[in-house]
Amino acid sequence: MAMNSTPLTGAPAPVVAEAIEDAGARPAPPAPQPRRPFPRYFRETGWRHLVGIVMLLFAAFPLAYVLSASLNPGGTLLTANALFQSVDIGSYIRLFEDPRQPFGAWFVNTLFIGLTTAAGTVILGALAAYAFSRMRFTGRRFGLLTLLLVQMFPQLLAFVAIFLLMSAIADIFPVLGLNSQLGLIMVYLGGALGVNTYLMYGFFNTVPSSIDEAAKIDGAGHARIFFTIILRLVAPILAVIGLLSFIASTSDFILASVILVDPDKQTLAVGLYQFVSQETARNWSVFAAGAVLAAIIPVALFLALQRYIVGGLTAGSVK
Repeated sequence: MAMNSTPLTGAPAPVVAEAIEDAGARPAPPAPQPRRPFPRYFRETGWRHLVGIVMLLFAAFPLAYVLSASLNPGGTLLTANALFQSVDIGSYIRLFEDPRQPFGAWFVNTLFIGLTTAAGTVILGALAAYAFSRMRFTGRRFGLLTLLLVQMFPQLLAFVAIFLLMSAIADIFPVLGLNSQLGLIMVYLGGALGVNTYLMYGFFNTVPSSIDEAAKIDGAGHARIFFTIILRLVAPILAVIGLLSFIASTSDFILASVILVDPDKQTLAVGLYQFVSQETARNWSVFAAGAVLAAIIPVALFLALQRYIVGGLTAGSVK
């Protein structure tokens, strides 16, 4: 009985010492923390949660309202006040039924124009930003100042001049004139390079110039340094510029409506307006359904590139 009550009595001395050491090293369970009173919790952290919930509801309500309107068979916004009171996918089917309003062609045109504009803006802007950041030439400071000042005047102020210019170009190069998607892409590129180049210029300055010097010692030229080294290091800002350029070009209405005349060449921003522009045939339900489908691609790109957004927008803000 005595041996069962003290199992370590006959054990070797090292075993006993190790058991005592393990028992002493075992941490004591943490003492339970007293709960904070609700007034103190709300004053320290609770109010932040309340503000976050209010802002989430404020941002989510328009999205829920548009989705509810797209599922409403009434065709008006007044009958969509009660969210999701009736659910019908007929509006999404009617989007693709009328050949006079080719929603599928508008969707493809928007993707082509948006992706092409985004790719061109990223490539041309990165080349210009690299030149301003790494090279020293006459007129460099004047060029940077000009890029900054030009952005103070919105592109909307020049749409009359753009129309006259595109009309004159159409007489010589019809592929780049009015009613040309390539012409619209050129207009977008001309208006987007300024601010995007300046934004990428600040990000390029954060890349140490010692990397360029080491590559030059190994015999690399500017082209090889730019395409094989620098572009990989500035991937966050390239993703941000591409996303912003895509959203801006796909949501533009005025320039696209001025340049593109043929319905088969128009974009979603211009084409969807036809569903609500006629006084006797306004169908807000179909318009809302088209808006929901048009938002899929930007949302998907945003979710895919969201890890670059914060770093790409803030890293170039300081030198």
